[in-house]
Amino acid sequence: MSNDEYEPVGENQPYVESQVIMTTVRVIAPFAFTYGLFLTFHGGGSPGGGFQGGAIIGATILMIAFAFGIEPTRDWLSNRAVVGLASGGVLAFALIGLIPVAIGGRFLEHGLYESALGIYHGKKYALEGVEIVGIMPIVAGVVVGLFFVIAAGFSGEGRLAGDGSGRSAGSRADGRAERPDGDDSR
Repeated sequence: MSNDEYEPVGENQPYVESQVIMTTVRVIAPFAFTYGLFLTFHGGGSPGGGFQGGAIIGATILMIAFAFGIEPTRDWLSNRAVVGLASGGVLAFALIGLIPVAIGGRFLEHGLYESALGIYHGKKYALEGVEIVGIMPIVAGVVVGLFFVIAAGFSGEGRLAGDGSGRSAGSRADGRAERPDGDDSR
């Protein structure tokens, strides 16, 4: 081991790339993502739905984060996008549920889309809309968002562990771990 390399102990170990894992994730991720979409789109007529599809899509993003690094994934999929995904799902769910209330029905009374609004197969479209643009983005956003929060390394005081820079303890701005002896001249 040269002077430029070191092997820290404990939780300050740096991220190490594995070509086997990265290649496997490159092959598997598109299929897993597609399967999550399949479950979401076919959930009204077969087993599956927005929750299951959203969980698989969220897990696919976690798989990418484990293979390519959490920080590069966080750079690729910003916190704003994750929160926007979940918030958009909540807004879509509320909108689809409140339209029947606006025309004198109950929340999520999908039958009114056909009877009162005259939309052909309106009940089916409302249910699919709740699953596809409501529940799926909520679940995927929550799974990914919670993962990013946990990966940030929160301390018991409700703050990020470390120096308050948004990084976890023992990490540098470039994502590499700090050396235990404090010598960062690499």
